[in-house]
Amino acid sequence: MFRLHLKIALRNLLKQRSYAFINVFGLSTGLCAFFLILFYVADDLSYDRFHKNADRIVRVVQRASWEGGALNLALTSSPFAPALKADYKEVEEAAWIIGEAGGLFSYGTQQIKAGDVFFTDSSFLKVFSYQFLYGDPENSLSATNSIVLTEKLARKLFGTAENAMGKVLTLDKDPGGTVTGVIADLPENTHLKFSALRSAPPNQVGAWQQFNGYTYLLLAPNADYKMLEARLPEFYKKHLKGEMGVEDYKMSLQPITSIHLHSDLDYEVGTNGSMKYISIFIVAAVMILLIAIINYMNLATARASVRAREVGVRKVVGAERKQIMFSFWLESVVLTLIACLVAALMVELLMPYFNQLAGKSLSTLKYGFPFSVMFVVVFALVVGTLSGSYPAFFLSGFSVINALKGKTGTVSGHGILRKGLVVFQFTITIAMVIVSWVIYNQMQYVMTSDLGFDKQQVLTFHLDDENTRLKVSSLKNELLQSPLIKKVGVAGNPIGNNNIGTSGFFFETDKGFNPSTNIVQVFMADEDLLPAMGTDIVQGRNFSGQQSSDQTHAIIINETLVKELGLKNPIGKRMRTTYVNEKGQREERTIVGVVKDFHTYSLQHKIQGMLLYMPPQRQDQDNLYVRIDPAQTKAALQWIKKVYARFDKVNPAEFHFLDDNFAARYESEQRQENLLLIFTLLAISIALLGMYGLSTFVTSQRTKEIAVRRVLGASAMSIINLLNSGFMKITLLASILSWPVAYFFCNRWLQDFAYRIQTPLLPFVLSSTLCMAMVFLTVTYKTWKAAKANPVDALKYE
Repeated sequence: MFRLHLKIALRNLLKQRSYAFINVFGLSTGLCAFFLILFYVADDLSYDRFHKNADRIVRVVQRASWEGGALNLALTSSPFAPALKADYKEVEEAAWIIGEAGGLFSYGTQQIKAGDVFFTDSSFLKVFSYQFLYGDPENSLSATNSIVLTEKLARKLFGTAENAMGKVLTLDKDPGGTVTGVIADLPENTHLKFSALRSAPPNQVGAWQQFNGYTYLLLAPNADYKMLEARLPEFYKKHLKGEMGVEDYKMSLQPITSIHLHSDLDYEVGTNGSMKYISIFIVAAVMILLIAIINYMNLATARASVRAREVGVRKVVGAERKQIMFSFWLESVVLTLIACLVAALMVELLMPYFNQLAGKSLSTLKYGFPFSVMFVVVFALVVGTLSGSYPAFFLSGFSVINALKGKTGTVSGHGILRKGLVVFQFTITIAMVIVSWVIYNQMQYVMTSDLGFDKQQVLTFHLDDENTRLKVSSLKNELLQSPLIKKVGVAGNPIGNNNIGTSGFFFETDKGFNPSTNIVQVFMADEDLLPAMGTDIVQGRNFSGQQSSDQTHAIIINETLVKELGLKNPIGKRMRTTYVNEKGQREERTIVGVVKDFHTYSLQHKIQGMLLYMPPQRQDQDNLYVRIDPAQTKAALQWIKKVYARFDKVNPAEFHFLDDNFAARYESEQRQENLLLIFTLLAISIALLGMYGLSTFVTSQRTKEIAVRRVLGASAMSIINLLNSGFMKITLLASILSWPVAYFFCNRWLQDFAYRIQTPLLPFVLSSTLCMAMVFLTVTYKTWKAAKANPVDALKYE
């Protein structure tokens, strides 16, 4: 019996090729989009789960607020880890890492540039479980000047990973360390990416408020991180409150598996994803699949009159309703299975392009071939049942007499449901268009907003060689010998890549020194940096190279910090450090100027209070900012390379444009924006395909009515308007319903940005108008032929 039903299902699909094509194409396209989004979402949800004890690893973060200021930091300081382990029995191990700018690893004649190197100690490898190819994880970072390499970096330097063991590397002419371990390359799905780990020197341990690293805890097997988190206020009182003096302070613990999608703090170790985007993609995947399923349901029920006699004949020869239902259900499953196979082929072909677009390395066989095949078959059964259940129930319910006469009896009642499904389809589609449009507007806003300085035609590059840093004044003068170079400044930090540290200081206000500290960004800058960036001094003066005291006693603060401190006249006010020098005294500096607020990172983050001071030592001057002639970019770059080569004969000048640094901060958002746009276009295409199929059957059902109207004098345009009116009313209703849905998702997504557009009305109006226009053209294309046909052909047998 099953074989007979299967043959009937295949024969019906082959007889109705256009119907089958529309359904297979629509379903396979929807399934392809669904599968691609499923791979993307599964990868983002899998971040950091490869660690053996992933469920027990947490990161320590801190939040605080005070009058006029606040901090939300992923950063902590190096004393956190040992103190937390000593104070709480729930902490089995505690590790800290501090990122360094990286540099040039050298061994013999082999030189490799690495920018993702961390200082840490042996506890790091007790918290995290990396696959060691060579070396002992227990002791690899125990000794001073030890270094652990990833396999990729080891191969580049030594040919094979095994050859790396015991070799002594140099890093920018300094001892980089002895290679004591090689680990397998890190998987892509981790928030903590590095190519090398170095044992921290003894002087790397800083003060409590020197927030420049990250703290991770491995909790005891039965420990509850929420219960431990509730006890952390006592840690603050014991170790930090005396220096910070902030009342509204909270330490939090983040499960490592939640960091990638749920953490958006200042100074994250890398660019994280967003659970809001994942939620949008999940909704988009489900909605695209539903649009495709609704297409099938609508077309199947619209063909009721075509299949009515078939149902009547089956009932006359003795078929029961459940047998007819099974036959229609099987037809749906067969069609869905074909669509799933086509979709699987499409996914395999499109995956390389999707990976390039999404910035991932996804594979269709990540979970193995048997699992993939089983998943496709089971998914086909589920989707086939979902899409075929209603048409099977509806078609099998015709009475014998009405069916044999070609009458479907209750079609009008089911027509209401069919219209409701079309409304649902286009509500989703229009909402997706609006959301994509608003996201595009926001990305344009952040890419073109004023950052507080002129980011165009400014190059930045790191001075890897310490001897070059010591000669930085000569390097600047040499560069300025060419008219192609407009200005050159030096800083201790690069901006645009979230690499500016923070620290706490005591500031003098109009009422004397604050008893509590203010946590501020700390930015080292020489006297030429702000002019090179095109940033304005709004009060006081800039640093001066002619006043030697500026290097040790002067600071500049930004407008935000002035507001936080409530200063009416900031010039001349003093600042004291929280730490004491070798003489047991707090260092003190004086405010000489106020700089206009400027962004140091993406517009997802608010501008923070900032303190600028001149690099105290020449070796701290390790980032060069060069403003070049915009009309002669190529010649300026050649000049910079030529001059730099005279100062550093080992490291080439690897520079980046400042605007590119900031654009890179939005790379993830732009990728996701492009993906959403593509999936939105797919949703529109599938919905319009369904509308085309539905209008085809509606027109064919009303062929005689159209002919009679033509005989009675109706024009072709009036008939087109008549047939279009029902579809346009449906689309208009869908537009109205889509607006609150789109508004909800737009507002939710925009909350990620500290600086954002107001949700505009224009995308709502234009998206609705555009979709209505496309529906009108789609339906008109099909109805035009019916309206222009000779009425005699439709009525000659009446």
